Amino acid sequence: MKLQLWKLVLSVLLCITIGAIGGFFTSGEIDTWYAALEKPPLNPPDWIFAPVWTTLYILMGISLALYWSAEYGNSKRTGFMVFLIQLGLNLLWSLLFFKLHSPLLALIDIVCLIGFILTNMFFFARVSRQSALLLLPYLAWVSFATYLNLSVLQLN
Repeated sequence: MKLQLWKLVLSVLLCITIGAIGGFFTSGEIDTWYAALEKPPLNPPDWIFAPVWTTLYILMGISLALYWSAEYGNSKRTGFMVFLIQLGLNLLWSLLFFKLHSPLLALIDIVCLIGFILTNMFFFARVSRQSALLLLPYLAWVSFATYLNLSVLQLN
């Protein structure tokens, strides 16, 4: 398989753009609403989230580009659709949690997101094992974020 540069650039740009839009929903709430919440003991410092998410969006973009570039006899449409749905759920979480101040709706969203990440990995693995494995850090971080989300809901 030959990774095509233009597919890599478009894929990473797509993911980074979604992350930037999510950051727009988040930015005004970190020092106000979020700062006032009770948080669980394992809550990382606020500064860690931006570099972690940036890294994850880049990995997601590379994963998408590998999937897109892979030769595969059958249609890859379902894998693309699942990827876009999980990306949309990712963006929706920022809106629900930070902008709408609804940890409950955000929790429902993030549980669905985990299901779609797993489904995404399944479809990507059928075409490119590497593309699926690149989503493991994302799955791990979203699982940790689910713990944080649930804890915020319980503590507040």
